[in-house]
Amino acid sequence: MIVNVNIPSGAARIAIPSRFDFSMNGKFIKSYIPLLDDVAIREIEIELSEVDFMDSSALDMLTLLKERATAANKSISLLNTSTLISRILEITDLSGVFNVRHAV
Repeated sequence: MIVNVNIPSGAARIAIPSRFDFSMNGKFIKSYIPLLDDVAIREIEIELSEVDFMDSSALDMLTLLKERATAANKSISLLNTSTLISRILEITDLSGVFNVRHAV
């Protein structure tokens, strides 16, 4: 299940469950479309701390979100990626495309 949490600082957070794959496509899109349309939201944060599996369709979903967010003048941050997910982003040359932040 994906959960949206609005954050008062002009950001919104989408939490991704442990398995981020093609089966999440419809839910993922439905979770971010309203955020792209909301002028008060300047950043969309994707919480990945629970993710232990990500396939290529999930990477495509993130890339599409990045493109749509850029068109809407919003930034995207990936939060709390595991070592595995960070490695996947590096291998696919996507680590430089996204702002990746880890908990302090």
